[in-house]
Amino acid sequence: MDETIGQVNSPQELKKLNYRKLTEYCEYLRDFIMGSVRNTGGHLASSLGAVELAVALHYVFDCPSDKILWDVGHQAYAHKIITGRADKFSMLRKNGGISGFPRMTESEYDAFSMGHSSTSLSVGLGYARARDLAGESYHVVSVIGDGAFTGGMAFEALNDIGAARAKMIIVLNDNKMSISENVGAMSVYLSRLRLSKRYSRLKHTVKKGVLGIPLFGEHIYKSLDKTKDALKSLLQTDKMFEQMGIKYYGPIDGHDLLNLVSVLRQVKNEKGPVLLHIVTEKGKGDPVAQSDPSKFHGIGPVGASGEKKFSAVVSQFLCEEGKRDEKVVAITAAMADGTGLCAFEKQCPNRCFDVGIAEQHAVTLAAGLAAGGLKPYFAVYSTFLQRGFDQVLHDVCLNKLGVRFLIDRAGAVGDDGVTHQGIYDIAYLSMIPEITVLTPRDGNELRKMLIWSLDFDGPLAIRYPKSYAAEYTCTEIEYGKWETVRKTSSRVYVIAVGGRALQAAEQVENANIIYARFIKPPDTALLDELNADGNLLITVEDGALSGGVGQAVLSYLNTKGLRATVRCIGYPDAFLEDYSIAHSLENAGICKEGIENIIKSSDNFMQ
Repeated sequence: MDETIGQVNSPQELKKLNYRKLTEYCEYLRDFIMGSVRNTGGHLASSLGAVELAVALHYVFDCPSDKILWDVGHQAYAHKIITGRADKFSMLRKNGGISGFPRMTESEYDAFSMGHSSTSLSVGLGYARARDLAGESYHVVSVIGDGAFTGGMAFEALNDIGAARAKMIIVLNDNKMSISENVGAMSVYLSRLRLSKRYSRLKHTVKKGVLGIPLFGEHIYKSLDKTKDALKSLLQTDKMFEQMGIKYYGPIDGHDLLNLVSVLRQVKNEKGPVLLHIVTEKGKGDPVAQSDPSKFHGIGPVGASGEKKFSAVVSQFLCEEGKRDEKVVAITAAMADGTGLCAFEKQCPNRCFDVGIAEQHAVTLAAGLAAGGLKPYFAVYSTFLQRGFDQVLHDVCLNKLGVRFLIDRAGAVGDDGVTHQGIYDIAYLSMIPEITVLTPRDGNELRKMLIWSLDFDGPLAIRYPKSYAAEYTCTEIEYGKWETVRKTSSRVYVIAVGGRALQAAEQVENANIIYARFIKPPDTALLDELNADGNLLITVEDGALSGGVGQAVLSYLNTKGLRATVRCIGYPDAFLEDYSIAHSLENAGICKEGIENIIKSSDNFMQ
């Protein structure tokens, strides 16, 4: 391989390569991504599948003046390398390094900060309208995967794009996968469109044959060209996008670089909205990732922790109870693997519902299942449940329905950074009437909570991080009651919320330790006992301070006449820009030193 290939450090340098070297550059990018991400961890399979697409886009368009929007951003590693960030990949998803997602603050080539699904079409239309109102002429390209295409927000945007006839390009990157395998009617529809490649192949064959006829070939082809729309209608009967006012091209091979460049140059000149449907293979170039793209969607760094996962407890519980109780059903929004539902899905396929990347629908589906007499468990990451907030409030809690939310990746998340932090669920759930919120310290307590939840009649949320290290012997669940983990003669009481907070509290000598397994409602009877002159109450939570347990404790005690001194530890009112869980905890004071500093600063409570 030409050594100069690896020295391409900008889209401008990329444009200097001829077609042969472009193909070599794609090979270089794949080797670079595989070598780097296997050491640092990151989104491997999705980025490998979009290498030719990233190269073609930057070869045809002029960024940063033209805007390329990568939906979610899982597939944008090649884009980051092309735009001058190759030397920072050793610090991918680490403090001082670069994000695993596009970030506006990181590069002028990142036109929008991404991380959550199905947003690129709305952002793209916003850019297009802003461009037109300003009298500018740059191009807007929204790259969206077929997984993200299952999200309702994408359809809302398509509806508006079609009506607006705005000039923009939608690149539908169809690899038949999101994180888990795609499901639903849109997946079936795209499968039918993939089959329509026979039209493209036939058209190419006819064109080649007719143009080869001496003297009359070009004239004959021009005549035939007038009938191509009828031929297309015959062989490709699905016209959903064109009926919405969006011109459809495809499907084409997303790994055929030269054809991809040619087609992008063609659609670049269209006057209105265009959808270019490309078919790619997730994990392309890495046989291991290709064989199991779901497993290699995101991988951990070399030497990653082997802590036990809460999702394994969820999996075992649902499989066991699913056999005993036919009313137990489970819901996932394209995250069956990450949330522990795969085994239940195989065991009870008719009672496990994967709705695609559609959290709003998932929540209200759960409400309907509960209203119909079933026991629904919706397993979802904390950061993604945010997308269904209105449905939690309006459809579940207002109707007092027995939906059980299993909130995974709660608290600081580390590698995925600011867009995926799970530190807000306590605040946004606690403000809603009727809901009960719990948090287990370990897998043993989660199992007890899950068993207890079977007969709980009302909205219920159980929040927990990805994994746990310590194991405890815990008492039986009693509604609204906290557990005293350590009793001393001290007048310092540390109220721990979550296993991480409890581990920090246990390192502080002599203090009383209370575990707040119920976030909502709080243990008001115990708080009444502790609300005495001379007592120091320190709440420690792996969540945002604003709207958190500490503020709830203060609010309650103020209504009773505050006598104790209350101090709160948690994440401040700022976005958590951190790629290390340990650093996040330490920075927020959720550690031995953080708790001891508060004790030392309260002179009346020195041990």
